Amino acid sequence: MLYRSLFPRDLFADLDRLQGEIQRNLEISPSIRGLTRGFPAMNVGSTPKSVEIYAFAPGIAPESLEVQVERGVLTVAGERQPDPLPEKATAHIDERFAGRFRRVVTLPDDVDTTAVEARYRDGVLHITVPRKEAAQPQRIAIQ
Repeated sequence: MLYRSLFPRDLFADLDRLQGEIQRNLEISPSIRGLTRGFPAMNVGSTPKSVEIYAFAPGIAPESLEVQVERGVLTVAGERQPDPLPEKATAHIDERFAGRFRRVVTLPDDVDTTAVEARYRDGVLHITVPRKEAAQPQRIAIQ
C-alpha cells in the first residue's frame, strides 16, 4: 500500500500524455489551414514516366520562385512579400506566411534531371521530372 501512496496510478499516464503533447507541438505548427509542415504545401507523386511535384504558392510572382536540381535533390525556394497595412492600421490576426522559404525533395535515381519542366499557373507550381528511357517499363515479346 505504501507504493500506491508514493506513486499514484495516473502519474505515468500523465507523463506519457505530456510527452505526447510536447512532441506534437514541436513537430507541427498550427496555421489557418490546420496543421502544416511547411510553406509552400507540396504534393509529390510518381507515374511510370515521371515524378510530379505540385507546390501550392498563391500570391507569389513566378519571377520570385527558384527551382533548382543538383545531385538528385530538387529545391524550390523563393520569397513572399508581406501584405502592406494601411497607414495607422493595426493587425489583429496575421496568419499568412511572409518571408523566404525553401523546400527540398530527394529525387529517385532513375530520373532525367536534364529535362525538368516547371510551370506556374493560378498559384500552383507544377514540376515534372521525367524518368530515363531505360527505367521505363518495356513489353517483351514472347517467341
